[in-house]
Amino acid sequence: MEQTLSIIKPDAVAKNVVGKIIDRFESNNLRVAAIKKLCLTNEDAARFYAVHKERPFFNDLVKFMTSGAVVVLVLEGENAVAKNRELMGATNPKEAEKGTIRADFAESIDANAVHGSDSLENASIEIAFFFAKKEVA
Repeated sequence: MEQTLSIIKPDAVAKNVVGKIIDRFESNNLRVAAIKKLCLTNEDAARFYAVHKERPFFNDLVKFMTSGAVVVLVLEGENAVAKNRELMGATNPKEAEKGTIRADFAESIDANAVHGSDSLENASIEIAFFFAKKEVA
């Protein structure tokens, strides 16, 4: 069984669609192995998205991710990384397939409702960023 990290971003939390998004995961055989709601600090967001530090959108991304609460989840299941990315849809919701999370709940390429790990290696790093081993069951 693979594990992957998902973040329900501030725009989706503010729209009160957390339960609908979690239902998408669970309805597609991804089990919630850990979950927490929190507010990221500027330092947390900058560290988490450090891979994008040199990109022109980095400061806006940090500002957006600290603009409200997020829900962080560890999802578990067969091919969890690929399954989650399929459920999320394209980064730009205008390009996301109908029925994906981003097509249904995202506003823009910036406020795109969810984050998901892009590889097993990054999933492991991202999960450890938010969760102690004892928190993942």
